[in-house]
Amino acid sequence: MNDVWFQWLQLAACAAAILVAGSRLARYGDAIARHTGLGGSWIGLVLMATVTSLPELATGISSVTVADVPDIAVGNVLGACVLNLAMLVVLDAMHRRASIYSVAGQGHVLGTAFSVVMLGVVAFGILAAAELDLGIGHVGVVSVAVLGLYAVAIRSIYYYERGVRAAAVEEEKPPELTLAQAVRRYVAAALVVVAAALWLPFAARAVAEAMAWSESFVGTLLVALATTLPELTVTVASVRIGALDLAIGNLVGSNLFNLAILGIDDLLYLKGPLLMSVAPSHALSATAAAVMSGALIVALVARPAARLLNAIGWTSVLIALVYFVNAWLHFRHGR
Repeated sequence: MNDVWFQWLQLAACAAAILVAGSRLARYGDAIARHTGLGGSWIGLVLMATVTSLPELATGISSVTVADVPDIAVGNVLGACVLNLAMLVVLDAMHRRASIYSVAGQGHVLGTAFSVVMLGVVAFGILAAAELDLGIGHVGVVSVAVLGLYAVAIRSIYYYERGVRAAAVEEEKPPELTLAQAVRRYVAAALVVVAAALWLPFAARAVAEAMAWSESFVGTLLVALATTLPELTVTVASVRIGALDLAIGNLVGSNLFNLAILGIDDLLYLKGPLLMSVAPSHALSATAAAVMSGALIVALVARPAARLLNAIGWTSVLIALVYFVNAWLHFRHGR
């Protein structure tokens, strides 16, 4: 029993380090972005999203190289995508004035639509792995496609945002930190996040063995929860200061970057195409994230104002339902 508690303690320590350092990482990244003249939407979608996804990147690389647990790498990425979208429910509950779907910028539709396409490609790759050889050497065709789609998505979103903001003039309060201070502190926080994330798959595998749980279940729920703590921290802080679009942009951008991480993990996994080496149950998470993303697109376009008990919108109810069904199915499969 003491050994089990020790394994859980390791996992909790990794999560705590990611939470503390990740929140500071986002703050310093924001300061760097403002010093370099990047816009608020671009900060949320690309810079902040990339910053808060460092744990997923580090954990994925560690999982497919040193720890050799590909199921945790894939489960972490897809589970993080589902968790990021579930955070919309938290945003909606915190935003008391109106449903977030009725006031958020519609520019998020483009990024979310790209994530639906990428999730569909990943789900196809997982399900087709048993029947089709989709490899080019040790790398999967799906991973190449996902990395290509990510590049197209970022370019398309950049030009879209530039067009929308062409006539806008933004006045921002200067950051409290100088650029040099922000860079130094950013690097220090990033090192803590990466170190904790590198140890995370080892701690997760120990928990899986101690509890007799499958690695796909641990990666999808426990590891994904730990590595999405920076997104949660940034999201809550953004809503508190009234930056709703920054919060949503961070979540949407994080999902795009997380899916690109699958391609990076595949490049580093030398035993063959990554998606051909993992459990088919990961397709559940990809499908769940695609459904949740589709619901977000519909809500951003339709602008529903109705809320359940004046607390959360019906879109949030659907997103929460899909999240819990996905978690339950993985729990049933992973026991």
